[in-house]
Amino acid sequence: MIALTMCKRKSILATSLSATNLCVSRRRSCVVTNSQRIIVNTAAQYTRTIINVCLSLYSTRLILSALGQSDYGIFSVVGGVVAMLSFVTNALVSTTQRFLSYHHGKKDYTKIYSIFGNSVLLHALIGIIFVIVLSALEPLLIYHFLNIDISRQDVATIVYFSAIGMLFLSLLTAPFRALFIARENIVYTSIVDICDGVIKVVIAIILAHLASGDKLAIYAILLIGISCFNLFAFSIYAFRHFEECHFPKLSELDKTYLQQISSYATWILYSTGCVIGRTQGVAIIINRFLGTIANAAYGISLQLSGAVHFVAQSISNAMSPQITKAEGAGERIRMLHLAESASKFTFLMMSLVGIPIICEMPEILHLWLGNVPDGAVMFCQFILATSICDQLTSGLILANQAVGNIRAYALTINTIKVLTIPAAYICLHIGLPTISVMWFYIGFELICALTRLPFLKFSAGLSIRHFVHHVFLRISFPTIIILSCALLITHHTTMEYRFIVTFLASIGIGVIAIWFTGLEVQEKEYVINFIKTKVHKV
Repeated sequence: MIALTMCKRKSILATSLSATNLCVSRRRSCVVTNSQRIIVNTAAQYTRTIINVCLSLYSTRLILSALGQSDYGIFSVVGGVVAMLSFVTNALVSTTQRFLSYHHGKKDYTKIYSIFGNSVLLHALIGIIFVIVLSALEPLLIYHFLNIDISRQDVATIVYFSAIGMLFLSLLTAPFRALFIARENIVYTSIVDICDGVIKVVIAIILAHLASGDKLAIYAILLIGISCFNLFAFSIYAFRHFEECHFPKLSELDKTYLQQISSYATWILYSTGCVIGRTQGVAIIINRFLGTIANAAYGISLQLSGAVHFVAQSISNAMSPQITKAEGAGERIRMLHLAESASKFTFLMMSLVGIPIICEMPEILHLWLGNVPDGAVMFCQFILATSICDQLTSGLILANQAVGNIRAYALTINTIKVLTIPAAYICLHIGLPTISVMWFYIGFELICALTRLPFLKFSAGLSIRHFVHHVFLRISFPTIIILSCALLITHHTTMEYRFIVTFLASIGIGVIAIWFTGLEVQEKEYVINFIKTKVHKV
């Protein structure tokens, strides 16, 4: 009898251990799969952005040549009035993606179905409001406010309504794009975006060889076709492959959800407004005290920073859905771990690209622009360094969005950035050099980045000590190595196209330093497993 009992206990224990091992194995498999998905999505984002930057530079050159400076200026100023509202679309995409990812983590598919339907209705309603308001403003803007030659006002009207049409279509596309991000199907979105860039080049080539007709009006109308392509490309695929994608009915409207998404989107817009306000506010102050030449230098720095910032954005887009899903699944520790990894990876990747550019800035600007405006080198170096500093804790932005504590974060953290404006005014008003403005610029950005640590500690239980150990200490040595390599080459080498050597050496040595000192054992395993998987498939 005793032997029989012991035998049963051993059997139960063996079954329990087997189940436990199976559970652990599945979790490890899930983690590896998720990590590989992050790498694939990041690679897709990188490829998309690099290709689109090249396509955009080429198409812009063709369009400028085809339209001429006058008509291109009309398109820029008229289309820009509407394009300023594009950040509303981006905020709505971010908001919808957050709610979809959160409930995907909870596996609440009924809620996901409802959220998507309400999102489509909300975006359509906002789009209709924008169309009505902007259409009513058309006579005031075209014939009174904007300085447009009388002979081209009719064509400017076509451009204006085309821009309104593109804005409306982008709002309709936003819920589908958000669904793809929540589903982590970044590869397909990258393919569609690349196709978008290719079509723009085709349009530019067509305009360049067009013998008759008003090229500006034709160009504006053809751009609506690209917006239609994006809407159909995302919606048709989504309807065929995602069960929560459907045509919503007005009866589906959920006031509770609409209030939640409206509140969330409002504070996302506030955060975006703080960044835009800081950037444009400093531009206005520089114009007031230093004139348009300084504005040109400052504007160049913003263009360069935006071109490099795609590195951080690629990683954020790839990791954001998993961070939100982990929070939705109640896995707070894993969510914070992913946020730490996002901070580390974005900072290191930005440093790999940004630090060599900062050190070689004079030569790069001279090669790019030829005639470099006074102060452009200094502005570019500081603005790029500011972007790198922001990545120190950038993963915590995604963590806070996952938690949903948007209002307090926006008021506490992003308001700090606006303080740059009065600081810049005081510096220039009392006669301090322009570089003092940029020291405040980078100083407030660094304060903002570090303030995220205590904020997430109290709102999400972040361990600051753990973050410092696994992020700050891990990035220190690779950053020093990258900076030292770039400085040694720029200060002790004189040769034509030296910046190529600086880039290759800094990135090569930096990657080695990151592998041996920046990555943890588990992260190295993820990369190795991913490479093995791809090699095996090939």
